Amino acid sequence: MAARMTQDALITVISNKAAHLRIESVRATSEAGSGHPSSCCSAADIVAALFFSVMRYDPKNPKCPNHDRFVLSKGHAAPLLYAAWAEAGLFDKGDLLGLRRMTSDLEGHPTPRLAFVDVATGSLGQGLPAGVGMALNAKRVDRSDYRTYVLMGDGESVEGSVWEAVELARHYALDNLSAIVDVNRLGQSDPTMLQHDMEAYRSRWAGFGWHAIVVDGHDVAALLAAFDEAAFTKGKPTVLLARTLKGKGISFVEDRPDWHGKPLKKGEESQKAIDELTRQLRQSAVQPEIKKPSASPTVTKPVKAMAPPAYKSTDVAATREAFGAALAALGEANPLVVGLDADVKNSTFTDKFGKQFPDRFFESFIAEQNMVGAAIGLAACGKIPFLATFACFLTRAYDFIRMAAISQSNIKLVGTHAGVSIGEDGPSQMGLEDIAMMAAQPGMVVLYPSDGVSTHRLIEAAASHRGPVYVRTGRPKSPILYGNEESFTIGGSKVVRQSQADQLTIVAAGITLFEALKAHDQLKAAGIPVRVIDLYSIVPVDRATLLGCAKATQNRILTVEDHYEHGGLGDAVLSAVGSEGIRVHKLAVREIPHSGKPDELIDRYGISARAIVEAAKQIL
Repeated sequence: MAARMTQDALITVISNKAAHLRIESVRATSEAGSGHPSSCCSAADIVAALFFSVMRYDPKNPKCPNHDRFVLSKGHAAPLLYAAWAEAGLFDKGDLLGLRRMTSDLEGHPTPRLAFVDVATGSLGQGLPAGVGMALNAKRVDRSDYRTYVLMGDGESVEGSVWEAVELARHYALDNLSAIVDVNRLGQSDPTMLQHDMEAYRSRWAGFGWHAIVVDGHDVAALLAAFDEAAFTKGKPTVLLARTLKGKGISFVEDRPDWHGKPLKKGEESQKAIDELTRQLRQSAVQPEIKKPSASPTVTKPVKAMAPPAYKSTDVAATREAFGAALAALGEANPLVVGLDADVKNSTFTDKFGKQFPDRFFESFIAEQNMVGAAIGLAACGKIPFLATFACFLTRAYDFIRMAAISQSNIKLVGTHAGVSIGEDGPSQMGLEDIAMMAAQPGMVVLYPSDGVSTHRLIEAAASHRGPVYVRTGRPKSPILYGNEESFTIGGSKVVRQSQADQLTIVAAGITLFEALKAHDQLKAAGIPVRVIDLYSIVPVDRATLLGCAKATQNRILTVEDHYEHGGLGDAVLSAVGSEGIRVHKLAVREIPHSGKPDELIDRYGISARAIVEAAKQIL
């Protein structure tokens, strides 16, 4: 048993485990004919030390809420992760030979299709931000004693998102977080910038306020001592800077620059490597005992019904402001809801939630990538994170959003200040591509409320939906259109104006819905009846209502949106009905906008009531 072993016996056991992990990584990648065995070999001692001496987890229950978290940020070393879980007994080692096959969930890079993977990795620089979210959950929300370990590559430490995470971890004093950098010196095409300059690595991480330990990544005793030191370091996170050799243990691969992403050829070459690794095994009659997580489950308050909206028909409210009020109401009802901000909380109105629930609100400062990454980590711990910033700034975090979609993470993104209707701040601040950006991601729900009531109800719907959601909100104040009792469902829409004689269907959402309503009244006065749809759910779209209204209006639809033409509301409508012979005419922003007053810009860029009336007359 591990607790009764001598130190020498434990080191022998861990070294043997590392050799087995290398053997299985070579065997799996050779069978697959692709993969990264050399990257697995450099980190094998680190992973063996973590899985078979340091981490507390249940090998048969990877989703145990209080287990230590492990994030493989260098996702190309996936075979090493799979081998560790097989070695721990979660599944049969024979399954490793299914690596990278269509019939197996042991994919080229880890995804949460596997119960033991919390977040998808493979796009480098994302593991540490997710780890920050997991550590924040333990320290601030659940008050749990689990630790989070993130294994990174030295090449990915050039990514700016890594240093965003480093800053935030220091700011929140996440002493329950340990990063491990596998400093194996070699990138994909060239040596890394610092290669094996370990003092340069140490000084950089220490300069960011981390406890930095330089260690030989192939010295099991030194690794165990370093992890022990990390566990007892208080007030700051710890990084183990592990000097390693790529391809360690295979003499004809070790520390050679031409082996990245290359499997050993099945047959003589792979067998030669396996034989060499097998000879490194030392006699041992014992097995390590994996440490169990704490038995006490996390206790949370029960979820209550969210308070309904309480708007008066005479009120006016910006949808961004209505979002802030709705988030605070949601936080009162659901203790799993957490909020994240990127230094714009007084513009997105998430400050209401932050003041009411300070232990569930995380200021990420101007680091949108890390805000999304931390939210993914929080979601992996069972929380429902709402993160908000200006819609335009979410473009900076798009790779994180893409990976969140691959993870099918339960994050809720809210983009405010969308479109030319924000006014004088100009094009750099106008989210005009966000619907296209979000709608492109598989499984992403895209919602676009128009007034305070619909915003409130759609925030409630977003929280209840399992999977990623994007909610688009605006800056200008708008009237209350709906009664507080009105319901809104994902995939629905509202027909807000109609008659038996309608000749055209106008589809709008957000600020342009009110322009469409003005146009409706002007056209009606001119003897031209039109129908108006509030398409508040862009993805999924209400195809049935769109088709029904189009057929009732001579197969004619006009869309109007405060968004660039490509990929927005108009394209969503066209995709839904275009195959049915319905003509879809689109009004959208077709050039880079200028600064100006909101009303001036809406008119100048062809999405105002005047533009709608002119387009309707031309169509008819």
